[in-house]
Amino acid sequence: MRGGWKAGVARAAGAASRLAGRGGTSLPGKVALRLDPHAIRTLSSGLQRTAVISATNGKTTTAAMVAAILDRGSARLVTNSAGANMAGGIAAALLAGEGDTGLFEVDEFWLDRVVPELEPGALLLANLFRDQLDRYGELESIADRWAGVVARAAGTTLVLNADDPLVADLGRDRPDAVYFGVEDTAMAMPGLQHAADSTHCRRCGAPYVYDAVFLGHQGHYHCPTGDARRPAPAIAATEIVLDGVRGARFTLRTPEGDAPVALPLPGLYNVYNALAAAALARALGAPLADVAAGLQAVAAAFGRAETVRVGARDLSIMLVKNPAGANEVLRTLALEDGEHDLLAVLNDRVADGRDVSWVWDADFELLAGRVRRATCSGTRAAEMALRLKYAGVPAGRIAVEEDLAAALDRALGDAPDTRPAAPPAPLFALPTYTAMLALREELVRRGAAGSSFG
Repeated sequence: MRGGWKAGVARAAGAASRLAGRGGTSLPGKVALRLDPHAIRTLSSGLQRTAVISATNGKTTTAAMVAAILDRGSARLVTNSAGANMAGGIAAALLAGEGDTGLFEVDEFWLDRVVPELEPGALLLANLFRDQLDRYGELESIADRWAGVVARAAGTTLVLNADDPLVADLGRDRPDAVYFGVEDTAMAMPGLQHAADSTHCRRCGAPYVYDAVFLGHQGHYHCPTGDARRPAPAIAATEIVLDGVRGARFTLRTPEGDAPVALPLPGLYNVYNALAAAALARALGAPLADVAAGLQAVAAAFGRAETVRVGARDLSIMLVKNPAGANEVLRTLALEDGEHDLLAVLNDRVADGRDVSWVWDADFELLAGRVRRATCSGTRAAEMALRLKYAGVPAGRIAVEEDLAAALDRALGDAPDTRPAAPPAPLFALPTYTAMLALREELVRRGAAGSSFG
């Protein structure tokens, strides 16, 4: 199909859409799939190897990390780097790409439809968190779908998060599965957060006993009945140092040896992303030197700890879309000294999830006493403001501005009645997914950021 008339029609549709100013990231793939339901299989047949990444949190960043590692070798990547991760986006990436190695992030709900078409040599399943309940349902339903994918992918190398009980359990019948995890117990929290998800054994239903909790329900755990326990990870992080929003340092432990990594992305959640990327890259044959160098060279994926200059201020965009991810962003910001200015943009569009009750499970209390000014925007701006008020942010420090451009001006201090007299505090944008895309479009319009889609 690559050079056939169907592919030509699909590419032409995307070109026409872009000329009309309507984007076109997924449209060529959707057209290709309409013309040939097995277009992904057809288009990927010429690739020498293929890897798939899925997770609730961190898919785009992890894929960027793997790409940075594989780019140091001879691989020529075909990848959906813009983050269009359903079937149409993957088909579109295959239509547009020329290479020998496929690297695709796949939406967790689409995994069972895409993996049989791609037949990847390696499959990374990084985490499962409660997200978009109105679309996905409870975590067990996604875990069941993933278990079906794993059962039908007998020839695929599984790369699994040892610290996530639901994910680790998928490898129970696969002795060749590759596990990754955090071994530095100094990073442990006092206990499970109230928003923790998968805390019961998938085999017998007993509550797990945790010896260490690192992120949400991820940590060192075992079932008191002996039915399950955390697998020993082959790829691990030790000696972790978190340096606020600037980055993180850790020692990467692998069967090949250890390597120090200075990660230019912040938070323990990005250490987990780096471990996932390292484990997948090693499964694809990347040497340890390339893994360490690639991780240290990776740039922030758009909207994920990305910092841009807007006028006289730096604006850091930290995507938040569910309690676990939001809590890690808040924990990272809490490491920063002084007071903060926030631009919190809460949308309830389809891609965000219509149910925004998750904001009440996110621990905004971590920052409440150190917020100098919070500007709330988006389709659910008022609810975001109410959440911050109940978290303890004084009402006089919260402003509601539904129009995003005006909210950005207010948050930056450019509105005449809000210009700060003191030197500007750090400004952090906390947008949901569609809000992040809209914010970046506004920043592109102002010349402060490059296009998300090249």
